Amino acid sequence: MRYQVGGSLHSDDPSYIVRQADEKLYASLKGGDFCYVFNSRQMGKSSLLQRISRRLKSEGYKCVYLDATQLGSEDTTSAQWYKGIIVSIFYALNLAEQINFKQWWDMQAGLSPVQKLHQFVEEVLLPNVKSDCETDGKAKGIFIFIDEIDSLLNLNFPVNDFFAWIRHCYNQQTHDPNFQRLGFALFGVASPSDLIADKRRTPFNIGTAIELYGFRLYEASPLLNRLKEAISQPEVVLQEVIYWTGGQPFLTQKLCQLVLQTALKTSEQKIVLSPKTEAYWVEELVRSHIIQDWESQDEPEHLRTIRSRLLFNQQQAGRLLALYQQVLQAEDVGIRGEREDISNSWRVYVSQSPHPLLFPVPTDDSREQTELLLSGLVEKYNGYLRIKNPIYRSIFNPEWVSRQLDNLRPYSQPFNAWVASGFQDQSRLLRGNGLQEVLNWTQHKSLSDLDYRFLAASQELERREVEQKLE
Repeated sequence: MRYQVGGSLHSDDPSYIVRQADEKLYASLKGGDFCYVFNSRQMGKSSLLQRISRRLKSEGYKCVYLDATQLGSEDTTSAQWYKGIIVSIFYALNLAEQINFKQWWDMQAGLSPVQKLHQFVEEVLLPNVKSDCETDGKAKGIFIFIDEIDSLLNLNFPVNDFFAWIRHCYNQQTHDPNFQRLGFALFGVASPSDLIADKRRTPFNIGTAIELYGFRLYEASPLLNRLKEAISQPEVVLQEVIYWTGGQPFLTQKLCQLVLQTALKTSEQKIVLSPKTEAYWVEELVRSHIIQDWESQDEPEHLRTIRSRLLFNQQQAGRLLALYQQVLQAEDVGIRGEREDISNSWRVYVSQSPHPLLFPVPTDDSREQTELLLSGLVEKYNGYLRIKNPIYRSIFNPEWVSRQLDNLRPYSQPFNAWVASGFQDQSRLLRGNGLQEVLNWTQHKSLSDLDYRFLAASQELERREVEQKLE
């Protein structure tokens, strides 16, 4: 009687939650689309991959699973990396019974690594692998699933040619019907522009993005089976669990497991809650086992992964934190002092205050927003960014953000005093050597708009003072 906390679920696990993404990925692959599932850590990408792969295999399709982390590291050469892909596919589909690999490989001498991959697909894979479900020319016979695609960013050679080759395979379908039998699906924590910037060669502008959202309450009924054994009013308890986690898969499984563990510690067969106390009971469980001393209780690691994603790159950490701070401040106005369902927690707030951080953040395709979304801390909702759940909001709260920003800024004290004065107290602005040192520090860093406003005001004040002295 356990829930899966961390790692991918087995494809037949009874606690697997079927989401809208399941049907969309399944239908898109069978329809001939190039698909990719890019999202933050522990959102169920690998479990989705295993589930769809098993479903396609049961229908007679051939599926190959490639873990990009196993294909290479920083020391791997491009030749080794491409050969690793070829060998993995070769043995996954039992082609050794039909082809002498060494003999074929020796014949490819002189070709570039990506040309060898293409020759393998064209000469070996497609002619020798037949699925049990190919009833027409458009049916996909072979699907290649590549997980952890973001690990390609750590290779010491560019992988643009690999993604351009995937696009070429789809373009070949109009010239060579045999390529209509081949399909790809990529999974990872990355953005398309991170992987390949050239829009003329990228496959992502001809592919289908599969959006992966948290569990909705109506989808989460498979989680009830084990809760019914542990606690009274399991439906209400599950509703409270979804409220606190926002349906985030890892946190939802973890909180459900905490309910089971708490039940095992009681002397009764199950926990019996008084009516109307379910919300309070779940909140106490969340605060005592997840939020309080969260760094020491974060096992398996989840919250620390989010923190690392925000702070790892010091060049952009300031701008990411400032963007998240803006989301926090705007959302805080809408939820302050009241308990509401997570699905209705966003309130568009229009303030008369001149402070620019009190306005909600509309979604765009900026690099900063993409990075913040990939951290898992926020999500898109009705055209705006919002914090994904109350657990994140409680841990990564305004005080936490302020501390991190103060640690990053060498000028945090005068900056905070200047902001607190409504941007009016010029005595807090920087001058002379202090200003020049800060300007040198900002080189190659991406700061918030307020930081740049503070520095611009400091430079303008110094310019005026210099002019006055000259006069």
